Amino acid sequence: MKKHIKILKKKLKNFDPKLKEECGVFGISNAKDASALTALGLHALQHRGQEGCGIVSFDGEKYYSEKRFGLVGDNFNKEKVLRNLKGNHAIGHNRYSTTGENTLRNIQPFFADTNAGGIGVAHNGNLTNSIALRNKLVEDGAIFYSTSDTETIVQLIAKSKRPKTIDKVVDAVFQIQGGYALVMLTQNSLIGVRDPFGIRPLVIGKLGNSYVLASETCALDIIGAKFVRDVENGEIVLIENDKLESIKPYPPKKVRPCVLNIFILQDLTVFLTVKLLTNIEKILELSLLKKMILKLI
Repeated sequence: MKKHIKILKKKLKNFDPKLKEECGVFGISNAKDASALTALGLHALQHRGQEGCGIVSFDGEKYYSEKRFGLVGDNFNKEKVLRNLKGNHAIGHNRYSTTGENTLRNIQPFFADTNAGGIGVAHNGNLTNSIALRNKLVEDGAIFYSTSDTETIVQLIAKSKRPKTIDKVVDAVFQIQGGYALVMLTQNSLIGVRDPFGIRPLVIGKLGNSYVLASETCALDIIGAKFVRDVENGEIVLIENDKLESIKPYPPKKVRPCVLNIFILQDLTVFLTVKLLTNIEKILELSLLKKMILKLI
């Protein structure tokens, strides 16, 4: 009993009652100044994470990566930094730590070389079976560089025996559980994944012929991209050669989005309307209660 009280006291000591929106992810394919557009997208998603930010880009031959502690505006506002991120394809991430220490090695996107080529991964969410998967991977000889559960996804992709990258991704997501939204960058494609219940948000936008993936539509607005649709729950979108392919490997399930994201993703006018209606409802309830009391007197 004393042991349980001690654990509860420790949890209460570390408890933070503030609402937290989780991480922000962004990706763009086949666009000029892809890294600059990604930095702008991340800036719009800054409210989703302030601990660190990172961008991975690809120029057709090589991958480039920049990761920093702090805000996007303090780190990706210099031409020199953006010039280092070459290429027309890029993904980015704003970190709010849900698992893992606040260290530079835990800042995303993560990158790995596989037998099908390199892959960068940006992840928003939590994996409920990450510890079990990690232990199994370590037993099989995997070496982990970070303490983030996102690296578990990278390791699963790298370990897959499937020849194509998209098949490796499908293989990996079938093994993970929890709420997540993933944006991945390969040598010739941009990939978006949303968990089977749609707990974490992910939207699709278009800027000219270029496709964009982001946690929220505000990231589309800031770069002038048009909203196309949400990535559906349990859907994998493969963007290649300016074409989008939808893959649905899971059986249909009822959408169960995170309640916090419902409010974040709504317009202010909608939020105010709900608040106004709630207040009117309370007034009507009080009025009805008053009438009932007067009748009883």
